[in-house]
Amino acid sequence: MKKNLDLEEMITHRELEGKRTSMTQRDASTQWHPYTQMKDFGIHLPVVSARGSRLFLEDGSFLIDAISSWWVNLYGHGNPIIKQRLTQQFDQLDHVLFAGFTHPPALELADRLLPLLPGMSRLFFSDNGSTAVEVALKMALQYFWNRGEVDRRVILAFENAYHGDTFGAMAAGGVGVFNQAFADMLPKVIRIPVPLSEDDPQTFEALEKIDLQTVAGFIYEPLVQGAGGMIRYDADGLSRVMSEVHHAGGWCIADEVMTGFGRLDTFFASEVIEEKPDIICLSKGLTGGVLPMAISAASERVYEGFLSNDRGKAFMHGHSFTANPMGCAAALAGLDLLNSGEIQRSRLSLIRQQADFARSVMDHPNVEECFSMGTLLVIRLKRNRSSEVYDEFRDRVYALALANQVLLRPLGNVLYAMPPYTSTTEDLKIMYKGIRAILNNIPID
Repeated sequence: MKKNLDLEEMITHRELEGKRTSMTQRDASTQWHPYTQMKDFGIHLPVVSARGSRLFLEDGSFLIDAISSWWVNLYGHGNPIIKQRLTQQFDQLDHVLFAGFTHPPALELADRLLPLLPGMSRLFFSDNGSTAVEVALKMALQYFWNRGEVDRRVILAFENAYHGDTFGAMAAGGVGVFNQAFADMLPKVIRIPVPLSEDDPQTFEALEKIDLQTVAGFIYEPLVQGAGGMIRYDADGLSRVMSEVHHAGGWCIADEVMTGFGRLDTFFASEVIEEKPDIICLSKGLTGGVLPMAISAASERVYEGFLSNDRGKAFMHGHSFTANPMGCAAALAGLDLLNSGEIQRSRLSLIRQQADFARSVMDHPNVEECFSMGTLLVIRLKRNRSSEVYDEFRDRVYALALANQVLLRPLGNVLYAMPPYTSTTEDLKIMYKGIRAILNNIPID
């Protein structure tokens, strides 16, 4: 960075009012930002370009994008392979509606992606992770409505989950800051604790109290819960829950929006779980973080539940940009990259460096828990009182990271880092130095 931002200035951004630029002034008068109390936030940092893991600000300084811009940018900003594929696709076909039409990029993506998804045979396209979840929940519920099983109207989910911000996705998440304003308006969801072991009594005692014959679908984030606090849990315990849902006739929905495309130890987290899902939700890394696109992949059995002489039993969902050819082209370029020797080497290097750093700080006096899973690093900071996802303690950690050239978005007292696979050793040194500065300077209150 040309000049590190002063920590006290960065604590809440309020002190940056005197540093407004033309960009930030325009932003303050026209924009409404996500997950932000706009009344007192101050200014939003103006990013004018990005390359690799670096976000370049208007003043020429840079930040390390340690969270891949909300977990989406797997192959680095400005990746030339994705750019080339998008240019070629734009010259061929930029967009066509997907109702009544098809096109080569969608067909090629199905040919290449479906063999990687256990048990899936159909792709339903949408535009973001929340919508992929919304589609999956509607599939599960309408499947049984089509069959006349009117009592199967319940969705089963885990406590502390986060699946997105549309109504069905909100309902499937744990009640909290993301959905509390709508808690009395949401579809019916029953929640159970995540299994911390194969026979976790809390999970399975709660499961025994549920009439699984009323459950249309069980949705879960495989192996680790993301926005709910980066909570890892037991694969065998999850498989057992899935097995019981399947035995009772319900569908299992894997929300792999965060975990897909190599973020953990395998291409998809579902690979390491013995019981397999019936629907898989994908987004974020699907296009390498370049274009908004999502997929709800379904098994043939789910798909067949919508085949009928009654047109009212068709799956009536879609939007203008379904299977957008540019998005499909970006996803195809992403698969090329993910399977390339260069990306695999850099990804494995990132996995090793994340594990090494986790080991180096797990005994730090300010660390309550620290672990790595694939490319994900999680550090739970000690506190003397409970943390909220968006509280002042979290704001101070966020500010301290920015002051040390690192973009992190803590979840309460939980720090996590998921940088692009292409992050250089120098980028990671800056990131780790910034995290150490947080550990060494954040007060435990």
